[in-house]
Amino acid sequence: MESAIKQAVQALKEQLKNGNSYGEKVLLVAATKTQTAEAINEAVLAGVDAVAENKPQEFRDKNEFIMPCPRHFIGHLQTNKVKYLIGKVELFHSCDRDDLAKEIARQSINKGIVSNVLIQINIGDEETKGGYAYDSAKETFARLAQTEGLKVKGFMAMLPDIDDEELLRRLVRKMRALFDWAKTQDNDVEYLSMGMSGDYQLCVEEGSNVVRIGSTIFGARDYNAR
Repeated sequence: MESAIKQAVQALKEQLKNGNSYGEKVLLVAATKTQTAEAINEAVLAGVDAVAENKPQEFRDKNEFIMPCPRHFIGHLQTNKVKYLIGKVELFHSCDRDDLAKEIARQSINKGIVSNVLIQINIGDEETKGGYAYDSAKETFARLAQTEGLKVKGFMAMLPDIDDEELLRRLVRKMRALFDWAKTQDNDVEYLSMGMSGDYQLCVEEGSNVVRIGSTIFGARDYNAR
């Protein structure tokens, strides 16, 4: 009998197989917060495109037990925890402020590597979320794209937790317009990371090409498990 994780991943892959509304492949990133290495490996075997932690300590503790698969980082990151991730993470989704960008760049240069980052935009202008203001996004992109040690691969954003679907769609379209502009500035830009378990379908319909899925793959999160 197939596991629930395998069934969930296969159902998601079937949903996403035709890409987004722009005909782009949609990367399925498993958000693995609080999950065991065994559960994560089930998702890898089922065919997710990448696995992503959002706490550096969890990344450090689990990384060696996870099968080969691209590793992403999707959580808020303190500068003093960057050392656990440099050279091990293929894509930082949550580059949300200048001091973090500078620290990722500094440690990357020290290791002789370039780190791929997405610029996190606070598209809903929410006080409870990090990220650069949308109005400063182009200036931020131009600046970080010129920073040694970094390669800006696109943008990440989280939608507000509201029921106004038309507003949510407008916010994704704003991010897609920003993403399309950035692609005209730099050929390295390829990812718009928007969409989690509750809103990924809407985001894909409006142009996201990376979704970060946790509970839809692994079930409801057990915060007492760790």
